[in-house]
Amino acid sequence: MTTLLTPLNNPVFIPLRNRIVMSAMSRGFAGEGNMATTEMRDYYKRRADAGAGLILTEGTIIHKSGSGWNDAPFIATDTQADSWRPVVDAVHDAGGAVACQLWHMGRISHSDYTGDAPVSSTNRAAGGVNRQNNKHYGEPRALRIDEMPTVYGYFADAARRALAVGFDAVELHLASGYLPDQFLDANVNDRTDAYGGPVENRCRFVLELVEQVLKVAPAERVMARISPSRFMGGLYEWPEVDAMLDYLLPALEGLGLKTLDISCANSDYFQTSGKIIRKVRSLWSGVILGGASLTVDQAEAELEAGLVDLVTWGRAFIANPDLVTKIERGAEWVPFEDSMRGTLI
Repeated sequence: MTTLLTPLNNPVFIPLRNRIVMSAMSRGFAGEGNMATTEMRDYYKRRADAGAGLILTEGTIIHKSGSGWNDAPFIATDTQADSWRPVVDAVHDAGGAVACQLWHMGRISHSDYTGDAPVSSTNRAAGGVNRQNNKHYGEPRALRIDEMPTVYGYFADAARRALAVGFDAVELHLASGYLPDQFLDANVNDRTDAYGGPVENRCRFVLELVEQVLKVAPAERVMARISPSRFMGGLYEWPEVDAMLDYLLPALEGLGLKTLDISCANSDYFQTSGKIIRKVRSLWSGVILGGASLTVDQAEAELEAGLVDLVTWGRAFIANPDLVTKIERGAEWVPFEDSMRGTLI
């Protein structure tokens, strides 16, 4: 019987002491020069000390053109990567594993952060106001085809740096409306070239990106986060979601990718990522992460059914540094409150 406390020993992914994963969450506590800090080290160490099997870092910016979040950490230079060493070492000393989430925000940004116009699959701005600077999202510039290899290189270089400073794995953030998702999502991608229109074209950017990362990082140390279904002011799915999954997942696996994090972005699991996972499981032979809003009993049931291999929690880990200990003991969890976003407890 597979339970939350069962170790993961799967040849296509790094070994883990249990199935409990701290999800990647945007925080914004980086120091001068967008470096990781002592406070960040202690924040992740507390979760590892309490038994987290795998910790996914907050979104970590791979290049200034992908920035858009106040005080987000970067891994765009070797110096920035080196600032993460104490974090990695602290997690390892506690017996845990840690992966760096690689992030390019695309049009979910503003020139206040990028310097120039944000880049995207489109030249249409995202709707709404950016909570980071209280301005409307900036008008983006659609990436030219000849620029795409440069962006792939940002991801590949960031992956190389992360592994060089000791991260156990990297997670490519292909979800939640950020740059790669802006190509996958037909509601955003309005291109008429080889990267827009039919399903195969909309997947091309992501597939080429993953291919380049896998040239510099072993497949068992690379994860990808996708969110075909999520909450964005309402329940939201990629157009042609079934056709997208039928094409994208075998293509990713064909490149060698073996680990998927199916994210639901602060929504009910069973209405969003749980529904997608039930489609994905028959298409994917590798490791699947999912969860976020599950109770312990629900998580155990998903594991036992073989639908997921690892269970993610995000806000619960912010509110409960000792979440794994509480799961082991059957103790009550502290409920998440929005004010917790402003601290690193």
